[in-house]
This record gives sequence, structure tokens and C-alpha cells, in this order.
Amino acid sequence: MATAAWDPHQYLRHRDHRARPFTDLIARVPVLPTAQDGHPPHIADLGCGPGNATALLTERWPTAHVTGFDNSPDMLERARRDHSGPTPGGGSVDFAHADVTTWIPERPYELIVSNATLQWVKGHPDSFAAWTGALTPGSTFAFQVPGNFDAPSHVLMRDIAESPRWRSRLGGLLRHGDAVLEPAAYLAGLTALGLDTDVWETTYLHLLHGPDPVLDWVKGTGLRPVLGALADDPEALEAFTTEYRDALRAAYPATEHGTVLPFRRVFAVATRPR
Repeated sequence: MATAAWDPHQYLRHRDHRARPFTDLIARVPVLPTAQDGHPPHIADLGCGPGNATALLTERWPTAHVTGFDNSPDMLERARRDHSGPTPGGGSVDFAHADVTTWIPERPYELIVSNATLQWVKGHPDSFAAWTGALTPGSTFAFQVPGNFDAPSHVLMRDIAESPRWRSRLGGLLRHGDAVLEPAAYLAGLTALGLDTDVWETTYLHLLHGPDPVLDWVKGTGLRPVLGALADDPEALEAFTTEYRDALRAAYPATEHGTVLPFRRVFAVATRPR
């Protein structure tokens, strides 16, 4: 079975829709303190991907020193090519290889942020104590995760993968609803760490265009495990994709204005009291 590689080009095909939740997230982050050494704030972006969202951090905090962490060489190559270096406001952006499942902060941070990454990290709430332990007073941990694992795009994918035709190759491969917590559980866990916490959820109605746009969307994210598992068998991959595509067409019918993809997301902003 091949590893499900991240494809920056595929992921960025819907960059504006994917960036909007991150923009909404960082808009709720309170004013950051200066670093303990008196220098501009340090920001860690966990699961930075191709760096397009990381770059948005420098618009909100132009003097900050931002480091994006990711475990995909392809994503890091794209991020470094497009976004690494000094910023117009006097800050800087760099990128480093790291696995979020084992990442431990190597220094104090004024902001640790993660955009649509933690759903890939099994047991990620267990890391919150270590991550937030690196926050200086007044500093913030903020993240958003998909909350749509019961949406047709996921349910149909799992149902087909678990069907008799595909179970031997794909059974148990895909994530279920327990990949993320409900908002109330995130609120309880973060407040128990002594953080001032704001948690909310939003369902976006993305209006997508082009042929089979929902399939095109999930190829960049949720369908990756299947793409990796069947990468060495193009005929099987085409058969699965066709079956899944037809199911998506029925679940997300095209209209004269485009195809509507409802997408629920869960947000959390947790700040260490000063």
C-alpha cells in the first residue's frame, strides 16, 4: 500500500474556500503580547501545508516571526518556494519539517495555530497540555477542524470502502466522526487547562463550480488515503473513483449557479490569562 502523499496543486485548487475558515479563526485571536525577550511575537503554524494560510498570519501580525511545521516534503517545498523569507512588516516566515503527532514546542510562543490539521492526528487533545504549556501569559492556542464526518462526502466514501467489493483493500482505512471532538468537549478540555476559551461552530455553504467539484475537493484532502492505497492499481482507482463520483453527483446535485457543498467546522481560541 502506497503512502497517501499530499499534492499541493490539488489542495490549492480550492484555496479561497479553504482559507476562509482560517481567516475567520485568526480574526478572533486577541492582541498578542510581545515575546518575553521584548522582540515581536513568535507564531507556530502546525500543519502549514503549502503555506498559503501561513502567509495570512503575517498580514494580521506583520512583525511576527512565523514558523510553519509540516511532515509533507512536497507541501514544504511549495511553502518555502512561495512564502519563505522576510516580510514587508519586518517579520519573517520559515518552514520546518515536523510531525504534529509528536511535536513539542522548542521555545515559548505567543500564538500556536492549526488549520484543518488536527483531524489527522489521533488523540490530538492529549497534546494540548504540552502545546499550551509553551504559551506565555496573554498568548493563544487557536485551531479549526472539520466537523463534517457525518456529511454525505464522508459517509459515501466510507460506505463504498467498506462494501464487499472494496473491503479487503480499503476496510478500516478511513476516518470516522471520532476524528474530532464535539465543540463542548473541546471547551471542557481547554478550560480545564486554565485557559480562557472561546469555542464555536460554523457551517459554510461553499458554491463550487466545474465538473464534479465535490470530488475535486476531496481529492485534495479526505480521499487521500484511498488515492494512496490504490495508487499501484490504476484500474481499481478508476473504478472506485467512478463509483464514488456517481454517488456524489446524486448527493450534491449541480444547479444553474453551481454545486453547493455544506461544510461544518469547529473552532477554538484558548488564551493563557495574563
